[in-house]
Amino acid sequence: MNREHAVAKAGSPALGSLVALVLLALLAVAVVARGGGTLFGDRDLLEWSLAHRPDPAVTLARVVTHTGTGFVPYVLVALAGFLLGRTPRQRIQAAAACLVCLVAAQAVRFSVMALLSRPRPATVHWATDAGHWSFPSGHTTTSAVTAGLLVLAVWTRAPRGRHLIAAAVGCWAVLVGLTRVYLGVHWFSDVVGGWLFALWWLGLVAYGVTRFAPDAWAEVLRGEETVRPRSLLLPGIPGPGSEVRFIRGKVGIASESDCGAPPPSAALPGVECHVRAAEADRIPLPPERDVSQR
Repeated sequence: MNREHAVAKAGSPALGSLVALVLLALLAVAVVARGGGTLFGDRDLLEWSLAHRPDPAVTLARVVTHTGTGFVPYVLVALAGFLLGRTPRQRIQAAAACLVCLVAAQAVRFSVMALLSRPRPATVHWATDAGHWSFPSGHTTTSAVTAGLLVLAVWTRAPRGRHLIAAAVGCWAVLVGLTRVYLGVHWFSDVVGGWLFALWWLGLVAYGVTRFAPDAWAEVLRGEETVRPRSLLLPGIPGPGSEVRFIRGKVGIASESDCGAPPPSAALPGVECHVRAAEADRIPLPPERDVSQR
């Protein structure tokens, strides 16, 4: 995939990032307009959670919600970078870039939370510890950004089963956000804000990479690449003008009818000499006798 193709593919994440930013801004304006109060479905979902809290479900929700913070997301994004790289150097660079992406997202999110200063639900409803302001949800944002990087790595590098793995990672991020509401430490609109923030941030980062490091983006997105051999290796193998395609680890060669005849310069060194030597070693056979005259 060349630079132009990689830059052209940047349009999709850029558009998605813009849409997510607009929706996030509208949601933030609604929160400010209500003075930090509840929005659509916030109280209904909190009341439902309070009425459905058996001990095993609360324990499971706490386990899931704790995977959205602390060292777990950072380990996962480092793993995503390791998968994205092809060489040891690329893996180290990609892991560092993914960690920077997550840390920067946290810094921007903290700024937004401090700016809006939305209060959380009453502490009497909490079934786990929480701190700072409420909008957007920190656990939700962190897990969503982590899941986005993991899905990119799996979708790009996994030879098989990537659909199932990507779906599992996405479900994990969704569950982390929902547990924040179930445990009573966030409103549902906080969780929606976290998801929108993650979508905006991932799209923004993807667009920035395509503009300032198009070669790196092309390397990441290279699921299909066309290679043009410069010389003919063996008879029957496509020569100049043929196309060899690498599609997610598979190799396909164009049909021989599509391949032009190799130029004389494409012959292997020494082949002509061996042919001449073989012709010289041939023993001429005596002419056949005409027995019809007998």
